[in-house]
Amino acid sequence: QVQLVESGGGLVQAGGSLRLSCAASGRTFSNYAMGWFRQAPGKEREFVAAISWGGGVIDYADSVKGRFTISRDNAKNTVYLQMNSLKPEDTAVYYCTASRTIATMDRGSWGQGTQVTVSS
Repeated sequence: QVQLVESGGGLVQAGGSLRLSCAASGRTFSNYAMGWFRQAPGKEREFVAAISWGGGVIDYADSVKGRFTISRDNAKNTVYLQMNSLKPEDTAVYYCTASRTIATMDRGSWGQGTQVTVSS
């Protein structure tokens, strides 16, 4: 199992930017696809972005395309989520995930989450 620790959340005004980081340990990081999900108050958890083990395949939710960028540094065992042009509706707890494939991202290992709050 992969252990995941997110960081970088916080409070930002609408239009601002944040970069989330997720540090992985416990298994060979480069063997895993990595992803981000989020859960807003009163809503179900939803997919945000995912990246394959080598970075060659990337997927985004329609709601964040063009604003968010997922990337990974296998040498640092870390995946990032650069979030630009943030909107109040991006407010949520953001979770990092690790799985063997992007298709099974929601069934892999999860971090504890980091809060992102976007004020209007």
